Amino acid sequence: MATKRFNEQMQAYGQWKRELIASIERYQEWLDANELGTPEGDLRIFETLESLRSDRLTVAFVAEFARGKTELINAIFFSEYDRRLLPSEAGRTTMCPTELFYDSKEEKAYIRMLPIETRLTDSSIAEYKQDPIHWTNIDLDLQSPENMAEAFREIVRVKTVSTDEAHKLGLYSEADVHLHQGGVAPKEIEIPVWRHAMISFPHPLLKQGLVILDTPGLNAIGSEPELTMNMLPKAQAVVFILAADTGVTKSDLDMWKHNVKPLRSNHDLGLMVVMNKVDTLWDELKSEAQVHKTIGDQCQRAAETLGIKPDRIFPASAQKGLLAKIRHDQELLRRSNILSLEEVLATEILPHKQTLTQEHVREGIGGMVDETFSLLASRVTAARRQLEELRGLSGKNNEVIEHLMKTTREEQVAYYKNVESFQANKKLLSEQSKKLLELLSISTLDKLVSETRKVMTDSWTTHGLKIGMKTFFDGVRDKMQEVNEYSEQLNRLVLTVYRKFQQEHGIGDVKPALFTTARYVKEFGQLYQEAENFRSSPMTTMTEQSIVIKKFFITLVSHARNVFFKARTDAEAWSKAVMTPLVNQIKEHKEHMERRLENLRKINESRDTLQSRIEELEKVVTVQGRQAAEVKSILDAIHRPIEMPAEAEIPPAAAANG
Repeated sequence: MATKRFNEQMQAYGQWKRELIASIERYQEWLDANELGTPEGDLRIFETLESLRSDRLTVAFVAEFARGKTELINAIFFSEYDRRLLPSEAGRTTMCPTELFYDSKEEKAYIRMLPIETRLTDSSIAEYKQDPIHWTNIDLDLQSPENMAEAFREIVRVKTVSTDEAHKLGLYSEADVHLHQGGVAPKEIEIPVWRHAMISFPHPLLKQGLVILDTPGLNAIGSEPELTMNMLPKAQAVVFILAADTGVTKSDLDMWKHNVKPLRSNHDLGLMVVMNKVDTLWDELKSEAQVHKTIGDQCQRAAETLGIKPDRIFPASAQKGLLAKIRHDQELLRRSNILSLEEVLATEILPHKQTLTQEHVREGIGGMVDETFSLLASRVTAARRQLEELRGLSGKNNEVIEHLMKTTREEQVAYYKNVESFQANKKLLSEQSKKLLELLSISTLDKLVSETRKVMTDSWTTHGLKIGMKTFFDGVRDKMQEVNEYSEQLNRLVLTVYRKFQQEHGIGDVKPALFTTARYVKEFGQLYQEAENFRSSPMTTMTEQSIVIKKFFITLVSHARNVFFKARTDAEAWSKAVMTPLVNQIKEHKEHMERRLENLRKINESRDTLQSRIEELEKVVTVQGRQAAEVKSILDAIHRPIEMPAEAEIPPAAAANG
């Protein structure tokens, strides 16, 4: 079977991004050289380039304890070190959410850990990331595997605290009956020392923008809702891991229902289920066909329990896959089935990620580049028409030239009258855009936030808390619906203004960028569902009200405010720039008519001018054609797909059987 190895595809994706960045930089240089840049355009280009340079592909690994998450990460991404890069031992390894990435702004590799006590504050992990002073830092000694292993062990440290302290941290409640012995609640329990860990490491894949999110078990995920409501939803791929020797346990199913499946409620793209540790089912006393059937039956049962198609469950042995890669054992590698997982990541996740990246670039500057190309193309067309007109004047008498001048002046007068009408429509659009910004007022949203906090704080019952949560998100959803309906009215006005001017004056068919709320509505829809899950969760009912309120505002409300703020920022930028393409076309058309009149006037005064004007226009057509071709190549680069490496042939996989 031909397989597309993930690391090769990731390298290709990185190369594609570098070429795209180079093309955009070339476009910026071209605008500067031709004095066509604007402050708004420069800002959009800068933001697009910064976004591309900081772009990340996040693959999240989610599972209960002892399912082999870390070993799977080692097997897929880090086997070329011929050792276990990340610590993977029996029992509980990852005790806090851990991000692996490459920090190009730092000279040294490092581990940064956020103390568990920060859970007592109202600040989110995302806010803490902005200030390194709160984190404990350990430099990684890349030359010493022993020192690195020792540093990695720090992440899994635990400590014993009283149940009162654990309760304040939101890590213990009366509902945690699994911690009770003989029906008696403990006085002390073990909790993680760290709330979150970040590892910066100069691995080639991480340098290309890969981020790996390694999450702890169900209890830790439930106690850190920022994971389920922010980090996991933003991941391009979520790998949910089961163990073949246990099948789908109750805690596996709880995690799947509440934390994993909702991430991809409408589709399975980017969601993989791995049945790990299938080597525990390899039985030398059974035939290969019998082992294959045993593994298949286990996957079938798991698929039925999770409510997904059987072909979305991938049997594998992370431990044997890592061993096979280290020993270069092709037969063991085939049986481990690790390469089939890499192929899914390469063929599903990376193309989807590229599509999202391209859409982001198109939204950012695609319209600008398209507008520039249309402007240059219209210049070339106008220059060629004028050139044909001048060539046709050879041998004509002065009456013909005077008639052309009279016709052009009449066109110019009619044009200026329509420009006045356009300015009136532009002013009307500007006034109506203000209402759009008023609908997206942050102060109005903050007022709703304050009212919700007061209602929830004053509530004496869990039911009252839940009513407050629902009222808030109903209010935000209704406001976004109002914004959506009003933006559609504005878009119709914009299209009417563009269409009218283009039809009356034959100006190039430049399509305006319309303001769409689709992505905000979609994000609010997902957030609304997450809020419903949070409201209906048994943990919410059994957790102390002050902790519930804190979680609700840190995760859900702050997320809603960020989306609302982004919508307003985008609406403001749109309202300033929506008429720019047409304004530029109007300016260009005006200058073209003035140049045409000037040429006719001079030719009318002296026929000796005709040939020099023709030669001058021929040079202009050549230069402008070259410019249009250059900008067209930049536009093509924005739409160019990744050039994937040639596929490597490997022996047929046997679904990880024996």
